[in-house]
Amino acid sequence: MNRADAGPPPEPDLPNRELTLRAARGDGRALTEFVRTTSRQVWRSCAFLVDRASADDLTQETYLRAVRSLPTYRAESEPVRWLLTIARRTCADEIAQRQRVRAITARVHAAYHVSTIEPSLDVELADAIARLSPERRETFLLTAIAGYSYAEAAALCDCPIGTIRSRVARARADLIAGLGPAVQELRERAQ
Repeated sequence: MNRADAGPPPEPDLPNRELTLRAARGDGRALTEFVRTTSRQVWRSCAFLVDRASADDLTQETYLRAVRSLPTYRAESEPVRWLLTIARRTCADEIAQRQRVRAITARVHAAYHVSTIEPSLDVELADAIARLSPERRETFLLTAIAGYSYAEAAALCDCPIGTIRSRVARARADLIAGLGPAVQELRERAQ
């Protein structure tokens, strides 16, 4: 072999359509090979589109979505192109979720900073909210503090609007029960 024929070491072979179709039919070895040969590209794309710190999680989410979608893979495009489209959508969802969280956080902070509640009751309220179950706390904060409608909260929480109504009603009842002694104490001090 002459030196002109030698090139850089080969990259792992990219999966061909047949390999991907075998993975779609449930061939575990084909799926393992598919992931092995594409994971570097998916990770790089996720790191570039979002950030390096999130790339591992986003790569994993990409493969979870891809495996669920494999049965519908029709081999109309190259497998890597198909997979990178899934990665791009996964990253877009992550960015959108981060924007929603930032908006909610800003609304909550704004609501707390303009609070005119008695300072001791404000602390009691914050403690009572913290004691709510995660689902009730989330829906209460979205609707009562952040100002989202029940329909918007249902979309954000990915559950029916009736579930939101129920969680908010139960959260209010829990808060009233939890704040009862603090409110009574304030009334007694005011007299």
